[in-house]
Amino acid sequence: MILELDCGNTLIKWRILPGEGQAPRHVGSAGSDVDLVGQLDGLPGLHLRWCRIVSVRSDEETSRLLEKLTRRHPVEVRQATAAPFCSGVRNGYEDYRRLGLDRWLAVLGGYRLAGKACMIIDLGTAITADFVNAGGEHLGGYICPGLPLMRAQLRTHTRRIRYDDAEADQALADLSPGRTSAQAVERGCLQMLRGFVGLQCAQAASLLGADFDVFLTGGDAALVVDVWPGARNVADLVFVGLALACPIERG
Repeated sequence: MILELDCGNTLIKWRILPGEGQAPRHVGSAGSDVDLVGQLDGLPGLHLRWCRIVSVRSDEETSRLLEKLTRRHPVEVRQATAAPFCSGVRNGYEDYRRLGLDRWLAVLGGYRLAGKACMIIDLGTAITADFVNAGGEHLGGYICPGLPLMRAQLRTHTRRIRYDDAEADQALADLSPGRTSAQAVERGCLQMLRGFVGLQCAQAASLLGADFDVFLTGGDAALVVDVWPGARNVADLVFVGLALACPIERG
């Protein structure tokens, strides 16, 4: 069995594959390394042989997580690292080591699924947009605050804007002008999000030509999937790229 880990800024996303190239048998997310190990311990008949991991956390945090994991499950670890070229894609950063690993893997995954020019937008704590041409050249991209950061800044730094998560959820029932602070903030932030995605899609048409795919991933992807016709919401795009960057021998 193969354990795949995507250690982001907020959550550790995980899934377990019976073998290379097979569909996941278990999937989940954990708030900490202790939570992760606890969730894995609760799975019956778990016999892990491999672990492949991508982490945007510090080396110390990642090492601590792997130490806890391998103490309970003696797996062989494959960890994704920066690369100038992988699986048909050339890293477009001036210093390839500075491109975030989660972005790099999402780019690899998007290009593999598309087989042609594509744009990848990851909508999480931050939003990233990356462009890849038909020849596999990564053209660079953009980073901006995601919904969690936008709303947190307004709720933290504007004294009269105070509301709870329940109000936030109710506020997104529609996008008409808000009649409460919660509605005004939540709908305003969502419109900024949708506007950014629409602008990136229009720019992709200019940079990549008429024939390109749009991939959306991340927790808020469902909020914008209708912005561009044919856009695909692929929740496990980073895992697709992780398998390409860290292949595991069959057998």
